[in-house]
Amino acid sequence: MDDRLTAFLLRAEHLMERIESALPHGLLPPDWNASIAFRYRRRSSGQGVIAPVGHIGAISLADLKEVDVQKEKIQRNTEQFVRGLPANNVLLTGSRGTGKSSLIRACLHAYAAQGLRLIEVDKAELVDLPDIVELVAQRPEKFIVFCDDLSFDEGEPGYKALKSVLDGSVAAATPNVLVYATSNRRHLLPEYMAENLTYTYTPEGEVHPGEVVEEKISLSERFGLWVSFYPFNQDEYLQIVAQWLSAMGVEPSRIAAARPEALVWALERGSRSGRVAWQFSRDFAGRSASQS
Repeated sequence: MDDRLTAFLLRAEHLMERIESALPHGLLPPDWNASIAFRYRRRSSGQGVIAPVGHIGAISLADLKEVDVQKEKIQRNTEQFVRGLPANNVLLTGSRGTGKSSLIRACLHAYAAQGLRLIEVDKAELVDLPDIVELVAQRPEKFIVFCDDLSFDEGEPGYKALKSVLDGSVAAATPNVLVYATSNRRHLLPEYMAENLTYTYTPEGEVHPGEVVEEKISLSERFGLWVSFYPFNQDEYLQIVAQWLSAMGVEPSRIAAARPEALVWALERGSRSGRVAWQFSRDFAGRSASQS
């Protein structure tokens, strides 16, 4: 009898452990001293985890060329934020490879010593954004929640979660959290030709967007600061190439000789973006080092 009771209790204990592991748990804080950047991920069990990023790409604000206007706006807003002054959530939109994400990482490095931290959240996990904000609300650091390459399809759940955090919803907006998002879409949602038919017009010619258009505009309007990025022309592209080659230790004479190759590289890829300039510079600097 005792053996059967012991076996029953053991099986019951194992069953309770399995049930407890399947139940949702509150978000646990990471070791905030382990890094200046963190990444939020949801495990297969459904448990969300904020993990420190071990290797962060080293980039400074001085490394970014031909985006001086955009740099000044974002740097000013970030500095206000870390100083405890009023600052805005930021939406960075425009051409791919023009330095949107790099500029945010550069600001992180520039202000990390003043308590700035970054938590990267994928679009699929934005439904958990209120839990993340609540977790860090009482921390002394300033947190940028970073959403890279953000866009939504119709009906995605993260859309409403992001809107509520940007607006504060019922709770007041948390003063130590801002959202910085990059996107190729200014309004973050797909736009269709048929939606133009929902516009109404007054006899005086005044235009009023329909409800569908208003809904799509409403999310991007919740970002207080919009920063637009534009394609680089040839001279700007070559200037960025020269900056990266110089940072990689290539001699000035070799940088000048690299210009024709840099143009061919961009032509083959159909783009003169900052990303293409960086990729060419890595290739050229690596070949130059192997030949010396």
